[in-house]
Formats: sequence, C-alpha cells, structure tokens
Amino acid sequence: ENLKATSTINFTNTFAGRLPGLVVVTRSGEPGNDNSTMRIRGLNTLGDNSPLIVIDGIANRSMQRLNPGDIESITVLKDASAAIYGAQAANGVILITTKRGTQGKPQINVTANQGWAMPTVIPKMCDAGTYATLLNEIDMYAGKTPRYTQEQIDKYASGTDPWAYPNTNWFDETFKSAAAQRAGNMSVSGGTENMKYFVSLGGNYQDAIYRNSATKYSQITFRSNIDGRISKNIDLSFDVSGRQENRNYPTRSAGSIFAMLMRGYPTSVAYWPTGENGPDIEYGNNPVVVTTNQTGYDKTKKYVFESLLKLNITIPWIQGLSFTGNAAVDKSIENNKLWEKPWYLYSWDGVTYDANDQPVLLKGKKGFSTPQLTQKFSDGRLMTLNALLNYERAFNNVHDFRFLAGTERISGESMGFEAFRKYFASTAIDELFAGGDSEKNNTGSASISARLNYFGRVNYAFKQKYLAEFVWRYDGSYIFPQEKRFGFFPGVSVGWRISEENFWKNNLALFNYFKLRGSWGQTGNDRINTYQYLSSYGYNSSTNGVYTFNNSVESKILSELRIPNPNVTWEVANQSNIGFDAEMLNGKLNFSAEYFYNLRTNILTYRNASVPASTGLTLPRENIGKVVNQGFEFTFGYNNTWGGLTYDISINSGYQKNRIKFWDETPGIPDYQKSTGHPMNSSLYYQAIGVFKDQAAVDAYPHWDGARPGDIIFEDVNDDKKIDGLDRKMNYKTDMPTFTGGMNINLGYRNFYTSIFLQWAAGAVVNRYYEMQGEAGNFLLSDVTGRWTESNQVTNKPRTWNRYGEYWRDNRNNTYWLSSTDYLRLKNFEIGYSFSESIKNIGISDLRIYFSGINLLTLDKLTDFDPESTSATAYPLNKVFNIGLNVIF
Repeated sequence: ENLKATSTINFTNTFAGRLPGLVVVTRSGEPGNDNSTMRIRGLNTLGDNSPLIVIDGIANRSMQRLNPGDIESITVLKDASAAIYGAQAANGVILITTKRGTQGKPQINVTANQGWAMPTVIPKMCDAGTYATLLNEIDMYAGKTPRYTQEQIDKYASGTDPWAYPNTNWFDETFKSAAAQRAGNMSVSGGTENMKYFVSLGGNYQDAIYRNSATKYSQITFRSNIDGRISKNIDLSFDVSGRQENRNYPTRSAGSIFAMLMRGYPTSVAYWPTGENGPDIEYGNNPVVVTTNQTGYDKTKKYVFESLLKLNITIPWIQGLSFTGNAAVDKSIENNKLWEKPWYLYSWDGVTYDANDQPVLLKGKKGFSTPQLTQKFSDGRLMTLNALLNYERAFNNVHDFRFLAGTERISGESMGFEAFRKYFASTAIDELFAGGDSEKNNTGSASISARLNYFGRVNYAFKQKYLAEFVWRYDGSYIFPQEKRFGFFPGVSVGWRISEENFWKNNLALFNYFKLRGSWGQTGNDRINTYQYLSSYGYNSSTNGVYTFNNSVESKILSELRIPNPNVTWEVANQSNIGFDAEMLNGKLNFSAEYFYNLRTNILTYRNASVPASTGLTLPRENIGKVVNQGFEFTFGYNNTWGGLTYDISINSGYQKNRIKFWDETPGIPDYQKSTGHPMNSSLYYQAIGVFKDQAAVDAYPHWDGARPGDIIFEDVNDDKKIDGLDRKMNYKTDMPTFTGGMNINLGYRNFYTSIFLQWAAGAVVNRYYEMQGEAGNFLLSDVTGRWTESNQVTNKPRTWNRYGEYWRDNRNNTYWLSSTDYLRLKNFEIGYSFSESIKNIGISDLRIYFSGINLLTLDKLTDFDPESTSATAYPLNKVFNIGLNVIF
C-alpha cells in the first residue's frame, strides 16, 4: 500500500528505501527515461545484475510502466527461494500480482493526480563578471596579457548592457519554473460466484523543465481479466493488457543539452534584446534553441500487448492434486523517427549598427545544410508456455505436504530495420520517399531465443513448527553450446517456529512469534552475450574491404571478429542465508534480521592475454571469475493507537559489500593497485592530498613535471620520490551505495491521515570531473569560490584551470574530483482527508483528497548535483508537488 500511495509516473521510482536489500538508484528525471536501476542485495557479478521481473507468473515483463492502480501485491525474493524461477533469477526476483475481480456488485474506482515537477537541485554557475575574472587568471598563468579590463568586468557583472556586456544565466533562460505532469486511472471490478472481472484504463503525461519544450512523454494503459468457473473442477481465466507510449524529444540528447548548459558562456546571450536567437556555444548548440522543435524532433511510439490464458483443473479422484497450465503471448512494436533540419542563430560583431544606431545581427544557418531522416522499426514477440502439477495435503493437522512439478518453454523472436535519407528539398514532408537518392542507407537485424526448463518444489511442515523446502531446476538455454546447454540447480531451506515450543512459551512469552530460518541454493545465470561458442563475423565496409567484379559488381569481405569459446557454460550463484522473524506485544511490534553470503562462480571474464592487433580478433571470455557478496538486513515495525490517533512506524535497512575473489589480474602490479579482494567497478586514482601553497612547497615534495603553486598535490604512494602511474591507488568506493534504508511513518486521526517516508543511502561516490571548462565553458561557482590565488594561498581548492594543460585535469583520475553521495531524503510526504462516512448516503463508498510531495528535501554534501546522479550532465531528478483525488463508487 505504501508503494502504491506514492504519486509517481514511473512505478520503479517508488521502491527506493522501501524494502531491505533492494538497492534502487534513479539516475535521471527525464520524462520517459526516468527508470530506476534496481539491484537486489547490490552487485553480485561482473555482468548483468538486473533482477528478474515476474508479473502474474510470467517472466520478463516490464514493471517500469505499470499502472500503480492495477497492482495487488509485490514480493521480493532474495535468497534461495528465487531458485524456483530459474535461469534468469540468479540476481533475485520481483514478483508482482495485479488486481482481479471479486464477488460482489460492480465497484468503480477513479483516481486523478495533477503534479508540478522541478529539479531537486540546479547547478550554480559563475556569472559573467566572475567568469571574465577567471579567464584573466587563465591568461596570466599562461603568460598572456589579460583579455578583459576591470571596466569591462564591471560591465559584465552589472548586466546593464545586454548587447555588448550580457550576464546570462543559462539555466534560468532555458528552464521554466515547473513542468506539469498528470495521471489518471479508472477501474471497474465485480462478479458472481462463477464469473469475476476486472477492467482498468489509465493514462499519464509528463512535460520537461525546458521552456517551449520538445520533450514530452505520455502513456495510455489498459488491463482486463476475467475468471470463470467452467465446472466444479475446472477454472479458466484470461488476461489482456497493453499500453501505448509516446516519447517526444529534441534532436539533442538530455546529456548533450545539460553539457551545453554547464558550458554556456555567461558573457554570451541566449536571446538578443530584440528576441532573436543568440549565437551558439559550438557546432550550432544554443540550449534555448536545441531544447525545442526548431532543430527537428526525435519521436518514438511504442505499443505493448500482453495476454495470458490460464487453466486450472482439480483432479477429483486424488485429494489435493491439481493441474495448472499457462499460455502467454507478449508483443511489442516500436517505431522511431529522427528528423533533423537546419536552424538559425544570430550573431553580432559588436561594431556594426544600422541607420537607427541599432546593432545589425547576422543570420547563420546551423546544423545540416538540408533536412535528413532516420527511421527505425522493431517488432518483438515472447511466448511462454508452462504446465504445473500441484499436490497439497494435510494429515491430522500434523503433517503438511506440498509438492510442485512443472515444465516451462519460453521462446522469443525479434526483428528490426533502419533506413536513412538526406537531401530533403523541404521541411514540409518528413517521410523517407521525399529524401534524395544519394548517400541513402539501410540496415536490418533479427534474433531468436529459446529456453526449456524443468523444475520442482517439495514442502514439508510438522505441526507448522518444523518447516523444510527443497527446490530444483533443470534449465536449458540457447545461450550455450549443445553439450553444455542444460544445468541442474538445487536449493534447500529450513525453518523452526521456536515460539511454538513449550519451553519457549513458558519462559519467553512476551514473544508472540519467533522463527529461525536458513537457506542455501544454486541458481544458473545465462545473462551473457549470445552465441559465444561460435565465431563472429562482420562485413568490412571500408574501401579496402570490397572486391569489384566485372568493373561494376561490388562484394563486401566477411572478416572474423571473435575467437569462439566452445566451453562457455553456466554462471552459478551459490546463495546462503540465515535469519529470524519475531513479533511482540500481540503483534504490535515486529522485527527481523538476516545475514547473507553469495558466492558467484564461473563468471565470464577475459584471460590476461592478448593477440596481435593486426589480426583484428579478440580473445573470448572464459568462465573463470568469482565474486563474493555478503551483508545483512533488518526490519522493525510498530503500530498502536492512542486515543483517536492511530500510528505505525516501520524501518528497514540493509548493508551489502561485494569483492572480487578471482579474475585474471595483470601480473606484477603492486598490491595497492589490485582489484582482487575488493569491490567490482573500483578504479585507480591519484591521491589528492592538498594544494601547493607556494614554489617552496612545490620544490619540497615530488610532483608532476610543470607543477606550480596552486596545483593539486598527488601523493607519492610508493615513496620513490617521483609521481607516475605507480602512484595510483585503487579506490574501493563506487557509484553503488553499500548501505540503504528507509523509515515510513503513518498517522491517522479521525478522517485525516498523513504519511512521511524518509530514505537514505551511503557508501558511494561520484566523480564530479567535467572537461569543458575554462575557455571551453563556464565554471561551477562552488569550484572556484575559495580557490588558490596569490592572495589566498592556504586553501584546499586549486587555482583556476583551463580545459587542457593541467596534469590534474588531463584525463588523470584523482580523488580531488570524488565526492561522497551519502544522503538522507524526504522521499515522500502525503496528507489527506477521507469523506467515507459522510458521503455513503449519496452512493459514494469513499472519497479521498490529498496533497503529496516527492523528493522534497535532501541532506547531502553535494552542492550542485543530486546525489543519485552519476553525471554532471544528466537530466536532474525531480521534486514533485502533487494534488490528487480518489473516488470509489
């Protein structure tokens, strides 16, 4: 219920901090591209770490665009229990069950939300006066005459002459105050004893933060299901769902747009005072223009259709035995058009005026000389067939047996093509036929996939006190060669409800419930590149790679690209888990804790060897890698009433840390540069330990050639009195947090209610390095405030830098640019009022109005970026204010 209450457009954005062990990071807030990265218990392998999504029993369906109003329940499988879901469940499973009809009269449920989104944080850049001062410093350090006089700097700072001395805040010029978003949903459900139904229709819309924005996202969803009892022993159900997604973007990506905003010269105009577009930063890029449709568009329409037919037969002559069969067909179609056309910007030389003493602007054509169109189409289908035999029987309320055996076949196919034409005579017709015949191009692709699985599960409970479960999978995947295609993966779990023992009841009665549990299991993982056991070939499209026959017919050369690995096989997840669950105070207080140890073996990685570059070949990956991931999780909950006030508090948190146990590390490197024994994705960094105060400080410590006062000091790690590549140390923090959690507080008084959700993450870092600064672009104000100067020599911030030239900037990773992304966030706040009692006499069962906010407050050490973002040029996360209405008839 807490997940569904969050008023977000993208359902994955609701999970952060809600469930222990589920690490959720949202990297972007761009409409249509705001999916959260989800990792169950962090990182477990060098390859794909995504969990398996199972919706209504069907694997590999998408949850990002689910309508929250359609969801009945969510379960996360993190331990050996996930093994029953097989080859793609090694990273855990998220199970989602959607709503179905219930017996009773029709019930209509309507929800509507209107929201306003704005960035959680906007970088503060230097104004024109400060930027001009910094450019003078760059000139001074380069031995040049400063380019600006103090009088000119003062004019830039004042901004009183927007023609000659503008002072432009590019974020203010490009952004509006808030972007609208809205969502709505209506569902109807009901039924009789023999026939039940559920139907829903939903839609949402998101605008972007840009003025005159070309970025928009919209979606329409539908879902329906019907459950029918054909006879006493036969039940049949049929589900149909689908959605249409519309993504509209400018021709420039969000990353490139935010790079422009970071670079934007404050000494240049966005618009001239007369309203014309200002000049570009480079290559025709002006943020206030390229965020609109003036440069063309990038539009995608996606259609998804999902169906499920389910048959359940109770075998009457064997008590407890039943058969279930499922057949699902999922279809997706995607059509993309990238229409790029010229646009126009205006520049002024600073000296030319017309007869009325007004500046004369020069109109310039930017982008491509003529329009061009790239069109892509893809079509995919996934079919799932499974059959399950289930037996459940209890004997004398003592022995409880459950048995499940099944088989499943999953097959998929997809195709796509792409076509390109340029030299369109006009922007009036944006279809391929209207393009020119020269320099046109087209390509296509197709793929198939297949998996065949056999699985089973046996459960036994003695007086519901001693519990045991055994699961097994025999999975086959098209990914592997025939002789290694199938793998067997078992798992076992046990539980002891110790609170049912007499000695516990007599001595520890304050515990209403206490259960110990443990599990171990293996799961195969086939989430690797396909057909690695085969040689890979590609066409050589260069002139030297084409043979000509009879002076006219050209034939491309096929070249081998990859050496095959005929021994490629299953990666294996070995998962161990131990924990307990407890309740006290008649269920008012509950808590749980568990420890896990996951060992991933047979990970595909490269040997530390190479072949001559002249061959054009790469060696294959081999199943030699090992990774360990371990940690703990806990939950705590308390609920009670006090007078007319009801309240409940729940807290969860988890810690996970991985380390590479083995891969083929480069021999001979120092221990402090090895990644073995340390987290995946660790990187080598020079250790920044301060700033050279003066020339004496430079002379007194080993330094990079050309170092001067105001430069960053690199630590001489190996104490060899020089700074080189051997002074880089492995940094063992990555962009993935190791400690995550959340706290939810629900309060209710009469018809009022409020919900407060706090979320936190710690243990990650972000590299704030951004290249395009100095003469190439503007500076962050926080980077240069307190910088080293001749008059401010005692500081931890370096002198002003240019785009290139400083050893601590020229693509040399160093810890000066690393920042902690630890944060505490007010993730969600909602307050509302329910009219349920006062309106029942007019035919309304419940009426609720509410106000909610998302990402309202963040406490962290970063000043210019959201702590969940890993890039200085990513579309920022959104802070959302929302009002909503829910009516049930």
